[in-house]
Amino acid sequence: MPDISSRNVTVLGAGIVGICTALSLLEKGFVVELIDRDQPAEGASHGNAGVVSPWSSVPQSLPGLWRSIPKWVLDPEGPVALRWAYLPKFLPWAIKFLQAGNLDHLPAIGDAMNALNRPNVDLYRRHLNGTGHEDLLKDSLYVHVFRNPAGADLNQLGWRMRQERGVPLEVVNAGQLHEIEPALSPDYKAAVLIKDQARALDPGAVGKALFEKARGMGATFRQTATHRIVPSQDGGWILQTDDGELAVENLVVAAGAWSARLLEPLGIKVPLEAERGYHLVFRDPGITLNNSIMDTEGKFVTSSMLAGVRSAGTAEFSGLDTPPDYRRAKVFKRLTKRLFPDINVEDAEEWMGTRPSFPDSLPCIGEIPGQPNLFAAFGHSHYGFGMAPNTGRIVADIVSGHTPNMDLSPYRIDRF
Repeated sequence: MPDISSRNVTVLGAGIVGICTALSLLEKGFVVELIDRDQPAEGASHGNAGVVSPWSSVPQSLPGLWRSIPKWVLDPEGPVALRWAYLPKFLPWAIKFLQAGNLDHLPAIGDAMNALNRPNVDLYRRHLNGTGHEDLLKDSLYVHVFRNPAGADLNQLGWRMRQERGVPLEVVNAGQLHEIEPALSPDYKAAVLIKDQARALDPGAVGKALFEKARGMGATFRQTATHRIVPSQDGGWILQTDDGELAVENLVVAAGAWSARLLEPLGIKVPLEAERGYHLVFRDPGITLNNSIMDTEGKFVTSSMLAGVRSAGTAEFSGLDTPPDYRRAKVFKRLTKRLFPDINVEDAEEWMGTRPSFPDSLPCIGEIPGQPNLFAAFGHSHYGFGMAPNTGRIVADIVSGHTPNMDLSPYRIDRF
């Protein structure tokens, strides 16, 4: 149990995970400062697909996935891209990723994902309550669409994992599907519906609304880049930043894909990969979607948002520092047109963000062993927007010296 002698907590990272952590800490009476090089709720917090699913319990790595990877990587429009110069650095992570998909590992990973995600809609609604932006979260289905109706088979491993965890599912035929989503191409013949979900009409605006709520509760924000974390002699931490050295007492690292780089000088090495995702927003789409749509073949999600229709997805592996390759975003023009033939794709805005991904699709959450008053809240892979509010609740419990009512061992930073 951490020895907290001060009520001052610094959260390094003002993405959605850091903001939700700040809110939960403030609710417990802590004095909170958020630090980030960017404005709050930018980066991956802004550009995701907006899916808020209490039912996410299937990791990215599954048995047999390796058979599809060469085809995906070699296809310029495929869901996975790798810059070949990065291959030597990427291989150790890739091996751990494939090992995480071992059938024996899946039940524990699925349970840990489920535990983090299950309360997320309720927690978001509670956080948004009183902000004036409650309508940014909308009830939704998660519609997984198939051109071949044989693909909508609930006996497949991923769907079995969901059913074992109580996920409400329904298979619908072409007629039912097109009643639910009239803009969908008639080429799609079946879907699996995941029920009782929500979607954000503007994920970045959700984060900014929650940040303003945190600031109204007393949180402060410092915009500066942090380059190094150093233990101080009094048991706290020194942040070496663009604003000089900052002394902090209790530190939560919620810096997403940059977290591993900050922790490595402390002797903490973790297999955290910067998995880059892209999106296109079609600003004058001419169609409206009623739910979040997952193209199971193209591995991307499309949803109506306040700014237009957003298609988001792909996984590009090239490290933290390489410039974006916006050809990856422009692929969505053709793929989205295939989904929705009547959509106008001409007025489109591209974006790239970096997901912090561990091989087992689980984040690191909790006190960092051997580092007093240092806490982890990063590595949420594709699920950061959904997992953020419960992560914040758990971290606030741990910082305050309480043991959350769930098994935290799957999220330990030393599990690798």
